Amino acid sequence: MSFDTAEARVLDAAKSCCERWGIAKVTIEDIANAAGVSRATLYRMFPGGKDVLYEALRVRELEDFFTRLSAHLDGASDFEDLLVRCIVHATHELRSDQHLSLMLASEPGETLGQLTVEGVPRIIRVATVFLVPLVDGYLSRRDAARLVELVARLVISYFLAPSDHVDLGDHDSARTFIQTFILPAFQPSLTRS
Repeated sequence: MSFDTAEARVLDAAKSCCERWGIAKVTIEDIANAAGVSRATLYRMFPGGKDVLYEALRVRELEDFFTRLSAHLDGASDFEDLLVRCIVHATHELRSDQHLSLMLASEPGETLGQLTVEGVPRIIRVATVFLVPLVDGYLSRRDAARLVELVARLVISYFLAPSDHVDLGDHDSARTFIQTFILPAFQPSLTRS
């Protein structure tokens, strides 16, 4: 999904307003003022108001996240290296995301919902678009989609509930986890090593 300059400005304003006041307190008027557009213009861009605008913001943020992640995966030497790079980088991205930290602190219920029950289907859908083509050379399309879903769920889970035993942000810990739990599950389906 590509946003023109005015739409991008509105999405940036919505993100900034949410960080400043919290999702529940932000009004369309606040966002329009911060973006330098009228309410009518904002509603033309995002018919349906805040719900549609916030959904567009979530999709843009996910696309940005997976664009950065995909770029980081270039040059992976093999399937295991690809998985390690993917999991470690995704974990680092989540841990260093200041917007996400602010939203978890100010709007924990809404934010957790967008990382779990409500948001997981969206996250998996976008992750599949970006990551399945990178795994296609190793697995069938169906198995690649299953792997992407598993990795997305694992990274989110370990981010939200860190473990004393597994640190997916550490290369060695992530590699051991992948060798122990993920590679054996997909080994029979691998088309090349």
